[in-house]
Amino acid sequence: MTDPLDPARRRYRIVHRTTYRYSGVVTSSYGRGYLLPRDTDNQRVVSSSVTVDPAPADTSVGADLWGNRDVYFHVAEPHDTLVVTAESEVTVTPPDPARLVAGPAVAPWESARPVGTAGALATDFVLDLDPPEVDAEVLAYAAPTFPPGRPLVEAIAELTHRIFTDFAYHSGSTSVSTRVAEVLVARSGVCQDFARLALACLRAHGLAARYVSGYLATDPPPGRERMVGVDATHAWAAVWLPGDTWLAFDPTNDQFVDERYTTVAWGRDYADVPPLRGVIYTEAKDSTIDVSVDVAPLAPTGGDRTDPEPTGAADA
Repeated sequence: MTDPLDPARRRYRIVHRTTYRYSGVVTSSYGRGYLLPRDTDNQRVVSSSVTVDPAPADTSVGADLWGNRDVYFHVAEPHDTLVVTAESEVTVTPPDPARLVAGPAVAPWESARPVGTAGALATDFVLDLDPPEVDAEVLAYAAPTFPPGRPLVEAIAELTHRIFTDFAYHSGSTSVSTRVAEVLVARSGVCQDFARLALACLRAHGLAARYVSGYLATDPPPGRERMVGVDATHAWAAVWLPGDTWLAFDPTNDQFVDERYTTVAWGRDYADVPPLRGVIYTEAKDSTIDVSVDVAPLAPTGGDRTDPEPTGAADA
């Protein structure tokens, strides 16, 4: 819902539940992930926590080199089901619309290459991955969008639209290990694939680009009620601008990021900020994973941050 004191601001309650089921007993489970939203220039975390069932013997919240909050837990109790639930409330205000019509975004895209001390904080985001994703095919795909002297915002808008148009969204068609080269051949994928393709196209031209994970609030069709738990995690991309600001865009939905997006974490790639990863000790042969995400609009209260104190769960 919108805030009557600031109609552009939104407030959301987000519940992200991951359930693992195993065909045998797990004697020990170690997990780490990025489930707690972060504060940004246009996003404030009102409260956030992560609970684990069975209760962990050890748990903590830390921060990585980009300021993302990561959760660690160790479950020592034997179990055949593990449930990790993240609950957060955030307020999000839209980015300044002037960023699209003035300032660094409308300068030639070449001027957004980070150089010298002014671009030092962004240089990591220019570097290719290992194994490399930037190749001749990526460069050839991106090249028509980046003619010399074109305003950066125009290039980003076109790249966003081209990926949206050229690639089909097929849930389950790829995995977290799918390479950008495979997506280019298949011409299909999911949000993380399209974000990663955009990153490769930008890095191929010497631009700094980061992978962003989070959530997108979706409204039900007219006349239909919200269905609880059917939302999903989402991924998009952002390009660095001189002045150490970032312009975020979503190739999956052909749009620039606005107040419907809640940011959890960012890095150079998906592998830097996965929702969950871990190690288990078990003789079980099979396992399943179910993920439920609900992004519910709330009436703003105007209160201050109310993060709970740690009580055995991983709290922000």
